[in-house]
Amino acid sequence: MAERIIKLPDVGEGVAEAEVSEWHVAVGDAVREDQVLAAITTDKVTVEIPSPVAGTVMALGATAGTILAVGAELLRIEVGDAAQAPAVAEPAQTSATAAAEGEAPVAKIGAPVTKTGAPVVDDKPMASPAVRRRAMEAGLDLRHVEGSGPGGRIRHLDVDRALQHAAPSPAESRAAVPAPARLEQAGGVQEIRLSGVRRAIATRMEATRRITHFSYIEEVDVTALEELRAALRGQGRKLSVLPFIALATARAVAAFPQMNALFDDEAGLIRRHAAVHLGIATQTPAGLTVPVLRNAGTLDLFACAAGIAAVSAAARDGTATREAMAGSTITITSLGALGGLATTPVINRPEVAIIGVNKVVTRPMWRDGGVVPRQMMNLSSSFDHRVVDGVEAAEFVQRIKALLEVPALIFLPA
Repeated sequence: MAERIIKLPDVGEGVAEAEVSEWHVAVGDAVREDQVLAAITTDKVTVEIPSPVAGTVMALGATAGTILAVGAELLRIEVGDAAQAPAVAEPAQTSATAAAEGEAPVAKIGAPVTKTGAPVVDDKPMASPAVRRRAMEAGLDLRHVEGSGPGGRIRHLDVDRALQHAAPSPAESRAAVPAPARLEQAGGVQEIRLSGVRRAIATRMEATRRITHFSYIEEVDVTALEELRAALRGQGRKLSVLPFIALATARAVAAFPQMNALFDDEAGLIRRHAAVHLGIATQTPAGLTVPVLRNAGTLDLFACAAGIAAVSAAARDGTATREAMAGSTITITSLGALGGLATTPVINRPEVAIIGVNKVVTRPMWRDGGVVPRQMMNLSSSFDHRVVDGVEAAEFVQRIKALLEVPALIFLPA
């Protein structure tokens, strides 16, 4: 018998610590090589940790919700007879590895399946840690959920569908109210510990206090842009305003390279980037994340729209790789139809600028000597005043405004 210590791995991007968000094994469990042991959450992404050996779990280095430093002991495995344990399914890839290779783990032929036919990996239906956590909180058994993802992988939309079909009657709902919720209604207190992505968000927000934020809000007449979108819908091509704003931002950055920069405030260095890697702020069931659309300035309109949809979907499903969640140089954030009239976006440190998109509304505007209805939208943008001056910020947003108000300009050669 030999003992193997598994340490918290270095997941790169300067990450020094991570939270143990979920254990997939317990003390005494026999594990196979490549079986998923735990899920860890950094401020970028959740990553599943596979076992490098077969054996028996001797000890866990921390409880779920604990933050460990990179290199700290994660768990101990006794290597011996357990290495001969029969395989139930082919070893599962980590979600990060699988997504990086463009596929999901596939169960071995003849492996167990759920009642709905969804393949099972490591005796569990295939799903990301975020999906499993959400199902657990909702009391949903994923073995009874049919996955619509590659290889039968269960996604958030599958959970939505299952919860909708299993919705209880109003009487059952009242009877099933958990004790903490009833206490809250009666004037009690419910304590909720920050964990996972929510804690990572809180940590990042604490770090942004070093930034001297200032916001600049400008209204944009998007009537012509809305007419273009309507014409495209008539051709079966439905697009949101987001890809247009992404391309306009990338085009404006060419004239204002100081906006496409990262500020290392500890070293006192500003690093301007030639390529525009757009962060797309995306709301997920686990909290707000920022997947990255790389080289946005090289994409056409439809490739940009497809790219935004792909990275956002991966973030919501919990299948985005660590690489897909890092490396942005400027961020766009939008609340869609809930966008309000104005917002004050928080900069995605170490970036120096963020573009906030508010909802499109019809307002009476004075045009050519008369009042006419126009489609208007506000851009609410924030900047790091340590790096960007107010005049520069105003000129940058005005450039984006000009491109959006005459959208044909977006498609002209630079």
